[in-house]
Amino acid sequence: MTTSQNDTDTAFTIDSTAADVLADVDLHGKLAVVTGGYSGLGLATTRALAGAGASVVVPARRPSVAQDALAGLDGVEVGELDLGDLDSVGTFADRFLASGRAIDIMINNAGVMACPETRVGPGWEAQFATNHLGHYALVNQLWPAIVAGGAARVVAVSSGVSPTGVIRWEDVHFEQGYDKWAAYAQSKLANALFAAQLDALGRSAGVRAFSVHPGYILTPLQRHLAKAEMIAAGWIDEAGTPLLAEFRAPEQGAATQVWAATAPQLTEVGGAYLMTCAVARRFDTTEDLEQAARLWAYSAELTGVDAFAASA
Repeated sequence: MTTSQNDTDTAFTIDSTAADVLADVDLHGKLAVVTGGYSGLGLATTRALAGAGASVVVPARRPSVAQDALAGLDGVEVGELDLGDLDSVGTFADRFLASGRAIDIMINNAGVMACPETRVGPGWEAQFATNHLGHYALVNQLWPAIVAGGAARVVAVSSGVSPTGVIRWEDVHFEQGYDKWAAYAQSKLANALFAAQLDALGRSAGVRAFSVHPGYILTPLQRHLAKAEMIAAGWIDEAGTPLLAEFRAPEQGAATQVWAATAPQLTEVGGAYLMTCAVARRFDTTEDLEQAARLWAYSAELTGVDAFAASA
């Protein structure tokens, strides 16, 4: 797998915020869906999109908490959704499609990190199921609305992805011994491969997809980590103060995902993996493409959903 340098022009840096990115962008008349858009990076993303004029739908596992967090934001609505429950995903998608609205921006932001071994659905590992499979099923079921947007963008929020990372095809769900960090890394690689394959499948319909590494941000995503573990890793001190120079605020971490959703210079580089408002990598090697196609087929088999099956 290869890494390529950014060949797009951008004035944004690691210190830029989502509001900076959207300062000259008018999103009035546009509709965005931001999963988990009521906490951490998601909340910063929702605020920035709404501030630029977009209507924002926030699917939330805890709707009442989301309503409180988003109170006072114009043009924002909350819908109930549990990404670890395919019935919940289907119910949300059906309800949204029945509204007849088109989706211009879809940001797969919700996620879980380094949780204790947890099984959902028919025994799926929870990080792979929540971070990847739930979003895979949601996007496929919302596909009619995404296509109706005309030139929609789908953004998968990933994380740091190893250049040599692979899906553990022999034991995707860690049934032969659970490692919370390996499971997290696999789910984040799956996010990037999903975006690459979705872009390949959807570009003829005008849909472009990207994956994003938001950088080092302290948010509720770390809720499953003990304070002592984060201190031992050198992330924070005893008072909870961030120690790494790379740490940024959620508003800065959200910059790349709103850039991915709106930047006109990205029109021809769909499927790319972005970091710090720049193209960090193209998932276009033979190995990348084979893994992405295999993951799509595997996800379709597990979830029973594939918006492109009829046209395959």
